[in-house]
Amino acid sequence: MRANEQAIDAVHVHRAQSSAVQLIVASLLKDQLGFDEEVVLAPSEGFVTHARPDFIYELAPGRGVIAEVERGGTTTNNHDLKDLWKTHIAPNAQHLFLIVPNANWNEAGAARERPFARVLGRLGSFFGDPRREIDVVSLHVFGYGRRV
Repeated sequence: MRANEQAIDAVHVHRAQSSAVQLIVASLLKDQLGFDEEVVLAPSEGFVTHARPDFIYELAPGRGVIAEVERGGTTTNNHDLKDLWKTHIAPNAQHLFLIVPNANWNEAGAARERPFARVLGRLGSFFGDPRREIDVVSLHVFGYGRRV
C-alpha cells in the first residue's frame, strides 16, 4: 500500500495529467477488485445518455458500483456533482466510489484547494433528508495524495 501512496504523490503535482493518477487507481480497482474500465452505462428509460464512468463493478444483474477518479476539476468544475448524477440516473449502478485529492497544489507547492473536505459536505447534503434523497444507496469518498 505504501508503494501506491508514493506513486500517487509522485504524479499528483501541479499541471500533471489526471490520467496519471487514474492509471495507479486502475491497477487497484481492475487487477485486485475486478472492476471494468470505461464501460458505457446501460440506457435508462427517458434518458439519452452515453455516460461512461471511469470504472464499474457489477454486484448482481441491474446492481453495481461506479468508481470515479477526479483531480483538478473535482469541485471547481463540479465533477463530484456530475459523478453523483451519473450514478443517480444509471439503471445498473446504485453505489459510488469517488476518489478525490486531499489537496490540489499551485506552482509554488502550496495547497490551493482541499477538494476532499469540500466533497464530503457537498455530496453529504444529498443523504439523510427524504426531501433531498437521490437514487444512490451509498457514497464512499476516498482521498489520495499528501495532506496539508
